[in-house]
Amino acid sequence: MIERLSAPPPIVALAMGAHFVEDMFGPEQWHRLEGLAKLPSRRPLQDFRGAGDALADVEILVTGWGCPQLDGEALINLPRLGLVVHTGSSVKPIVSEALWAAGVQVSSAASANAIPVAEYALAAILFANKGVFRAREETRERRRFEPHPWTARGAHGNLRATVGILGFSRTGRRLVELLQPFDLDILVHDPVASPSEITASGANPVSLEALFERADTVSIHAPSLPETRGMVSSPLLARLRDGATMINTARGAIVDEMSLLAELRSGRLNAVLDVTDPEPPAEDSPLYELPNVFLTPHMAGAAGHETRRLADHAIGEIQRFLAGEPLAHPVTPEMLKTIG
Repeated sequence: MIERLSAPPPIVALAMGAHFVEDMFGPEQWHRLEGLAKLPSRRPLQDFRGAGDALADVEILVTGWGCPQLDGEALINLPRLGLVVHTGSSVKPIVSEALWAAGVQVSSAASANAIPVAEYALAAILFANKGVFRAREETRERRRFEPHPWTARGAHGNLRATVGILGFSRTGRRLVELLQPFDLDILVHDPVASPSEITASGANPVSLEALFERADTVSIHAPSLPETRGMVSSPLLARLRDGATMINTARGAIVDEMSLLAELRSGRLNAVLDVTDPEPPAEDSPLYELPNVFLTPHMAGAAGHETRRLADHAIGEIQRFLAGEPLAHPVTPEMLKTIG
């Protein structure tokens, strides 16, 4: 990494799928970014190896979904790179040992992406406690209304309902904030976060087993790690009360799908699934047909103009970097052990 000189302005390049740029960068974002640095092209890079001399003076990369890995070969073409601001959901696909060794600073917009995911989860929780998802399916099938049949199916409404949040991640923390105005009891399990931190947020720290035993709705916000793969399996699902709902907006691999399918086929539980494993599910998967499953195509994260939060995050980090200030959301090699 070569230290940036005060003049001329640093050169910034984008590296992500081209279709993300139009939504992510509106007129305000382009104005701010181009007021800070020189952007030779608004067209994002797709390949670091084939760009030749175009990368030689790039000091800052704004990366996103579809960015190739910044490995040793890529860095040969990026000798002046000092900052990578990632707007995608995880930096893991793009970072490498070579990147850390080069002293490049890395920032993640995961906190900005957590906002729409938490909003999706909030809506799912409130609807699940009201029995909206199952009611919609049965109303379509019966083509008539039945007065308040959902209580018998375990949907008791939102007054003093218990919400279990698995993972006090950025999204989990944001969700706790969003749940505060409602008359809900909030439980959180996270093996890393301190109990005092969870309590200060307005939630109650509990064991993993207690979370599933006590919750009417469980929302998963844990990272996808070797330790979390398949952690939600038969023993935990069996602890959920009849009529409970499991919501997953994190990663499908956290849930053992065969265990979940067994419970769903029985009709005992409900599920709201924005992620699956595999993704998408196989064409013959029961998840498409079961009336107690609300399935969406990995859409909880930032989409459309929501992605402008990601661009705003990136621009803010570039401002701090150029001012010699610490990044607001840095990523280090040590953090990769606990983040998704």
